[in-house]
Amino acid sequence: MSSGGVVIVGAGPGGLATARAYREYGGTAPVTLIGAEDLLPYRRPPLTKELMRGELEESELALEQREWFEEHDVTLLQAVKVVAIDRDRGSVMLEDRGSLEAEAIVLATGSEPLRPELAGLDHPSVLTMRTLADSRAITACADAAETVVVIGTGFIGCEIAASLALRGARVRLIGEEAAPQQERLGADVAQRIAGWLEQLGVELISGAEVRAVHNARTVELCNGRRIDGSCVVLGMGASPRVDLARAAGLPLRDGAVLVDETLRSPGGEATVLAVGDVATALNVSAGRHVRVEHWGDALEHGALAGRTLARGEGHWDGVPGCWSTIGREMLKYAAWGDGYGEARFISYPDGGFTTWYSRDGVAVGVLTHERDADYERGIELIRKGAAAP
Repeated sequence: MSSGGVVIVGAGPGGLATARAYREYGGTAPVTLIGAEDLLPYRRPPLTKELMRGELEESELALEQREWFEEHDVTLLQAVKVVAIDRDRGSVMLEDRGSLEAEAIVLATGSEPLRPELAGLDHPSVLTMRTLADSRAITACADAAETVVVIGTGFIGCEIAASLALRGARVRLIGEEAAPQQERLGADVAQRIAGWLEQLGVELISGAEVRAVHNARTVELCNGRRIDGSCVVLGMGASPRVDLARAAGLPLRDGAVLVDETLRSPGGEATVLAVGDVATALNVSAGRHVRVEHWGDALEHGALAGRTLARGEGHWDGVPGCWSTIGREMLKYAAWGDGYGEARFISYPDGGFTTWYSRDGVAVGVLTHERDADYERGIELIRKGAAAP
């Protein structure tokens, strides 16, 4: 098997966006997109939101139909595992299928859910959330369960808890902080999120450190308390899939592939790029390397990678951000992601609010609820390194 063109490892948002942009910017070499799942590339944000709430059909998830790949001369390999890449030889080795020659290799391998090394968390019936299969398993468990226990109060954990509650499940949500995402977003926002969850009937168990999970059903806390449920779901973060990059000797930083402002990895014979969760990329606006785990940023990375390969131009200067829907409430968040010194919370009579995050007077983040103008303004202030309002 040979290609000799662009081989993209990973058929998520970053991988597909790379193929799209490469063709849109006039790239003519063969393109092969390799996916580990036996599915067309699909949208992942609805997996913890509309799909989990029963408001969206699986058939509506596809990012492109099969005809798109044919029309744009992109070869899509499904349910294929990549076992190694060799940048010096310019090749991608596939499990049981030989290898592909490549002038350029794009790593879009994403992340995998974290399973902390605590007793019982490695049980196969303790569920995690990343793929369509995971979303199916969680909803099936919730529909058959008396109580679902969700561990982790980040965006994913809160989204899952809220969606399952709207689906009619009894949900207990366990977090180490005093309120969901208090350290990341500030106490005022955390209290709003807690209120939304409680209004949906979610039982919040805060300030709780997990010691173990027993029989994939009972969560034991470090204070000795036991939280019983019919199934347990982990929402405790994710880790970039860097095994291929590490084995190939690519430089890593912050647990991800180190790339420049064009998303290229330095050195070697063949061109290697990394996009999305698996990349720590130089952001021109930030003036430093930044790693992000957001859907929209994976799309932006992919668009840049395709342009880089087709035309050799462009650089990453966007501000990372995401939108999170917790039940019926939407948060829009943009930030460099490496902390802040001050969080200024502004509440409005209609229920909307904005938090401005700053460090030494400079805007480094913004979070809004029903204040889109503030969100757009905030992105521009952050990108320019301007003063926070």
